[in-house]
Amino acid sequence: MKKLLIAACCLVVTNLYAQDYYNVIKFGAKNDSSAIATKAIAKAIAAASKAGGGTVYFPAGKYLTGPIHLKSNITILIDAGAELHFSDNFDDYLPMVESRYEGVDVFSFSPLFYAYKVENIAIKGRGTINGHGKKWWDFVEGYKKDQPRIAAQLLFDSLNKHILLPDDPAQMKRGFLRPPFIQPMYCKNILIEGITIINSPFWTINPEFCENITVNAVTINNPHSPNTDGINAESCKYVHVSNCHISVGDDCITIKSGKDLPGRTKAMPAENYTITNCTMLSGHGGVVIGSEMSGDVKKITISNCVFDGTDRGIRIKTARGRGGVVEEVRVSNIIMKNIKDQAFVLDMQYTKTQPEPITERTPRFRNIHYSNITVVNAKNAGYINGLEEMPVENISFNDIQVDAENGFTIQKAKGISFHNVQVNTTAGPAFKTADASDIEFNNVKTIKPLAGIPVIAINNTSDVYIHNCWPAKGTGNFVQLKGTQTKNITVKYNNFSNSTKSVAKDDDVTENIVVE
Repeated sequence: MKKLLIAACCLVVTNLYAQDYYNVIKFGAKNDSSAIATKAIAKAIAAASKAGGGTVYFPAGKYLTGPIHLKSNITILIDAGAELHFSDNFDDYLPMVESRYEGVDVFSFSPLFYAYKVENIAIKGRGTINGHGKKWWDFVEGYKKDQPRIAAQLLFDSLNKHILLPDDPAQMKRGFLRPPFIQPMYCKNILIEGITIINSPFWTINPEFCENITVNAVTINNPHSPNTDGINAESCKYVHVSNCHISVGDDCITIKSGKDLPGRTKAMPAENYTITNCTMLSGHGGVVIGSEMSGDVKKITISNCVFDGTDRGIRIKTARGRGGVVEEVRVSNIIMKNIKDQAFVLDMQYTKTQPEPITERTPRFRNIHYSNITVVNAKNAGYINGLEEMPVENISFNDIQVDAENGFTIQKAKGISFHNVQVNTTAGPAFKTADASDIEFNNVKTIKPLAGIPVIAINNTSDVYIHNCWPAKGTGNFVQLKGTQTKNITVKYNNFSNSTKSVAKDDDVTENIVVE
């Protein structure tokens, strides 16, 4: 009798557990991709939602589908061996929905996975989702120059007559914007875990105005494709990205908060992000902040990552007109290798513009700190470039080693410090400054000095403190000073026994040079 009772209880528990799973095949989906499964998947989601939530399950097989719209308390489970192939028929992504495109609020094609004002959602498993983006890429890039305007473009124009435009409205030309792959809007408690994502039409994982997001152990591969950023969490808070492997056609991970007036009007910052234990291969940047940062970006930590083959390493970029501030950023324990351009970028002139008075259009970079980073085989060590009216401010580099063709360039900046930083170059100074102030070099060096080239080249820079440096054997000039605005330079507590000359200066440098 006891055995019968236990068996009955087990059966009840098993049945209850089974009811939480909604197998899409039972709702009419074909796992041989012989028919589009969009309606069957929607039925499975609706049934789970009606029951209060549940797991919509994709067993092994190939599924052809259009957009998938999630509801609250829904988990999409894509099992090992399961492949979701998204249609490349543009009409399948109608009707258009509320979306965001490069920081501008629009109505456009439905994202492939879309959620709007829901909570407790997940996309997970060991399967693959394939966005079949090539048709989208070809159309928007204008490979077919004589293509006529299609109905979707006319629909886009009619739905977006009164949107707030960025400073450069040409972004909206053609009336055709590709959809992101995964875009939840105004959602809470999101998990994306374990899956492999390939061939996104546009940005890949792109939550907007969301809270409490976890992206873990995801692989993203978008080869030879335009603007297919990996993870773009925009105007979100409490974002956790870990253990991901990314190789894409644009930036691997980006942090954004809206563009120009549209971003400043929404005024929703990107804040409280952690990015850790990730590897990045092909991409314009490993981790990038901006250039759309008009709603502010703050409280960001990036750690324990490897970038191998990206164009840039850590890149922070903006331009006049954005407004907003990037601040309270910490980057630590990073390995970079084979960086095609700069390992470190803080560029406030991402697009070239003329100086203007400080207003809400003026962006700011401040309180950003890098530590414990190794860079091997980079084109350039770093590029810090502020605005005449708003210098980059309070940036520190600690315990950094860089092997690069060229060193750091610092201009239109103040409050920049280097502590225990070794830069080995093959073509120029380890550090160059221009139109800057309040610069500190503490225990900086190169172990491969170049004949006739100083380690530190200072031009029109004031309030510089160089100390605790011990040049390597064979160093010629350690410091070169030039420019009529170069003044208040202090060089002390150094050991220059291995250098031919500690400090050389041009005749136009006359004010307050202290060398001990």
